Order: sequence, then C-alpha cells, then structure tokens
Amino acid sequence: MATLLHVDSSLYGPEGSVSRDVAASFRKAWEEQHPGGTVIHRDLAANPLPHLDGLSAVAGFIAPEQHTPEQAEAFRLRHELATELEQADAVLIGAPMYNYTIPSTLKAWLDHTIIMGRTSGTEATTTKGKPATVIASRGGGYGPGTPRESFEFVQTYLAKVLGEGGFGLDLRFVVPELTLAEGNPAMAHLVDVARESRARAHEEAAAHGKSLAAGLAA
Repeated sequence: MATLLHVDSSLYGPEGSVSRDVAASFRKAWEEQHPGGTVIHRDLAANPLPHLDGLSAVAGFIAPEQHTPEQAEAFRLRHELATELEQADAVLIGAPMYNYTIPSTLKAWLDHTIIMGRTSGTEATTTKGKPATVIASRGGGYGPGTPRESFEFVQTYLAKVLGEGGFGLDLRFVVPELTLAEGNPAMAHLVDVARESRARAHEEAAAHGKSLAAGLAA
C-alpha cells in the first residue's frame, strides 16, 4: 500500500487557508482512489519543529556510527523526518507565501530533512524521483510578466531545494493566486479572477491526487 506524506505549513485553519483547502482536495481524491493507503500528516503550525541548531547540523556531516551520545540525540529528529520522507511514495506540501517566501516552519522542516549525502547533495539521493505536489498559494499575482514577478521566492526556492538541486523530487506546483482579493477593497476588481484561480487549483489538485494514487495502487 502506498504512503502519502502530507506537510501543511499555513498558520491558519482550513477555513482561512487556501493552501490547506486545496491540499485537502488532493488528499480527498488520493484517499478515495487508494482507501487502503497510509497518510502521514505533519502540521507544522500545530506542531512546529525546533530550529536546526549547531549540534544537530554538525551531526548531519558525521556517519551515525561515529556519533557521540550528544550528537546521536541531536540527530534523532533529523533521522526521523528524513526517514518519513524516504518511506513515503508521494509527498504533498502546503506552502503559502508569507512576506514573499515560505513560512519559517516549512524552512525548519527543510533544514532538518536536508541531509547531505543522503537526501541531498548526491546524484542518487534517497528521495530522487519521488512525486511531490506543492500547493503554492499567494495573496497577489507573481507570475511571469507581472509587475511583482521578481518578488516570487516560493516556487523559485522550492524548485531548487525540493527538485534538481536538493531532494531530486519529481515536482508539480499547483498555484492558486490572488487569495487576498475578496478581503481587500483595493483588489475588488480581481475577485472573479481569484475565484477562477482557486477553482482551477482545486480541480488540478484533485485530478493529480487521483492520478498519482491510481498509479501507485496499480
């Protein structure tokens, strides 16, 4: 049976978070297609990880059998998170844009999980080729050709750290835009466009979740 690792990082609950809402469409389709599968849910807002510290960082560059007792204890969480990622058949990440980039909780997860010579830094990483879907919601419009294109540091960063330059995951981005339109009078003229973007994101996420689950369950 296939395992889905679902990582949420929005500060808000399902009612106030577009990334959580769209990710739920993916997960629902996945579970309907593959009811016997397993879902591991990491809610980084409800249960934030500690920041990477010097001891656990150094331990990542030392073979486990050479760890001191202190290093072994410090590395325990990193090993747990990396193993969780390695054992998953597919990954779903909710990554809303906060101040032009990813939430700090998601960065903490990455800092722990990126282990050079294991999940990152080699041509044959332990996670290479694993399918990953990122729900990259954002309050405005940051696509190619828009005035704020140069302010976009969610997709540009995650494409590197999750993709070819890092984990080597097979990435798919789903991007609902203009999520602040309905609550911002200055964006009132963009409400219809925002609703269309969100609807497309739900459809794309659900279709991709169904397709991936069907392929892995076969």
